[in-house]
Amino acid sequence: MDYTAKLDEALDRLHAEGRYRTFIDIERKNGRFPHATWRKPDGSEMPITVWCGNDYLGMGQHPVVLAAMHEAIDATGAGSGGTRNISGTTVYHKRLEAELADLHQKEAALVFSSAYIANDATLSTLPKLFPGLIIYSDELNHASMIEGIKRNGGAKRIFRHNDVQHLRELLEADDPTAPKLIAFESVYSMDGDFGPIEALCDLADEFGALTYLDEVHAVGMYGPRGGGVAERDNLLHRLDIINGTLGKAFGVFGGYIAASEKMCDAVRSYAPGFIFTTSIPPAVAAGAAASIAHLKQDQALRERHQTQAKILKLRLKGLGMPIIDHGSHIVPVIVGNPVHTKKLSDMLLQGYGIYVQPINFPTVPRGTERLRFTPSPVHGPNEMDKLIQAMDALWSHCALNRQELSA
Repeated sequence: MDYTAKLDEALDRLHAEGRYRTFIDIERKNGRFPHATWRKPDGSEMPITVWCGNDYLGMGQHPVVLAAMHEAIDATGAGSGGTRNISGTTVYHKRLEAELADLHQKEAALVFSSAYIANDATLSTLPKLFPGLIIYSDELNHASMIEGIKRNGGAKRIFRHNDVQHLRELLEADDPTAPKLIAFESVYSMDGDFGPIEALCDLADEFGALTYLDEVHAVGMYGPRGGGVAERDNLLHRLDIINGTLGKAFGVFGGYIAASEKMCDAVRSYAPGFIFTTSIPPAVAAGAAASIAHLKQDQALRERHQTQAKILKLRLKGLGMPIIDHGSHIVPVIVGNPVHTKKLSDMLLQGYGIYVQPINFPTVPRGTERLRFTPSPVHGPNEMDKLIQAMDALWSHCALNRQELSA
């Protein structure tokens, strides 16, 4: 076997399809987000504006967060020193989990090294806790949820995206005495649409199923205290397990679940992805806890975020751009071709200093390749004007189709 040749074949396929992913070497500027410096392959530098980051609210550079992290570093040093079971649980981890439990109005929370691991570890562990468990999963659930459900060895059913009737049919076809869990998201990150949380909870009640909600793209940004769409819609009490991230709106790093005390205790005790992983550094836990506590009180920041998203969508629609608008903060512009999407991204970066990463298959279906903009409260009028002018010029230059505005 020529292993190197096989690697070349695999990589060449991605290049040929226009799906090869390129890392852009950027240096964020503390206190100047969304501005950063792009370090080009030739060693030169160029100032850029980041339009595709998941630090949705700019909390990654907020003084409250940085102060908490500095304090923790000075007090305890860098790493945690071990897994949560072996010397890796500190006062900072416990404080963070208390903040998370309070945020989601649950008895407990459990912090993982990422939201991906939290989903994977939890969903792959649940069949050990509930033998015979059937998991019903929305077809557009995140890769981490899909992977966890695949690995658990239990039964699974895939229902069409946000199709409550299809889910009902699947539930009706199964043994009414079998344990069940419905897994779904609140905000789907590629199209920016919302899951029908209340309707799914109604079905769960009717068929005796647990509910598992991924709020990764909603925590910090929705609800009166940033508890997500479920908090906004007064549905927190109807969710059994909530998954979230510390690396997006909270601006730090890590993931978690929030649930009952017994559920968290059982996952903690059985999930290899939790048991055998070094815990996040105390400074990271401290920064995340400070970010959560701050955002519980900062509704004005959430409102500015939503306003910026609405302005960007309105202006892109005014240009006839084919955007998807489901009312969330995510702004996808559909290009529909991987090569064109990559070229447009490169031209925005090199010609205008605007960084937005192309989104291609398998992240999104073929034919729906896109640029996914994530406006924040600190993308001001100047940044917005430059983006609109650049998109207008390049869309015409590339002879891409525009949509007629509806009456």
